[in-house]
Amino acid sequence: MIKIAPSILSADFARLGEDIRTVETADYLHFDVMDGLFVPNISIGIPVLQSVRKATDMVLDVHLMITEPVRYVAEFVKAGADILVFHVESQAPDKTQDAIRKVRAMGARVGLSVRPKTQWEILLPYLDSLDLVLVMTVEPGFGGQAFMQDQLPKIAALRREIDRRGIRCELEVDGGINVETARLCVEAGANVLVAGSAVFGAPDRADMIARLRGAAGKDEPS
Repeated sequence: MIKIAPSILSADFARLGEDIRTVETADYLHFDVMDGLFVPNISIGIPVLQSVRKATDMVLDVHLMITEPVRYVAEFVKAGADILVFHVESQAPDKTQDAIRKVRAMGARVGLSVRPKTQWEILLPYLDSLDLVLVMTVEPGFGGQAFMQDQLPKIAALRREIDRRGIRCELEVDGGINVETARLCVEAGANVLVAGSAVFGAPDRADMIARLRGAAGKDEPS
């Protein structure tokens, strides 16, 4: 099944609770955290996550684009993250392993993300410990960027490795997702699609979620 994760980075923050209710037919709700250091932008953090957690029962897929996330993973899980994803490039390998252990010990799911310039093989030592891998198909930090088709081979390679190992690890894609690029990502092996402006900019958000979920002819809405 293809899962859809609308990104609240594209929502109207003056009416965030209302906007979230319009996308509740989706599978996850994607929550981007940026610190102005790891990426050249600053977004939202723990207080907003706590408020969102109170406003919805949706699975909160929290993506940390911050330096040394090991310092904060416990706080984000306490604030309501169901899935906590952080970047493999953001800290030393021993700290990444420590962060993975912390998230798992608190009962949340854990994932790692890679930037477009990062080779997928960097994830190999961690794959067996992960619930999710996130491939960025834009440079992290800003919404509304164009999809980078040169990331499709990376998605395909990760799908092959996940299947080869026989592990239950979701393969998520974030960046420039619309109906057309969703099809490309699903064909490459992704099963979770993050979509911001495509969903929140649609006149009928539930319809757009259904169309994205039907990418590549899979799980087509009736």
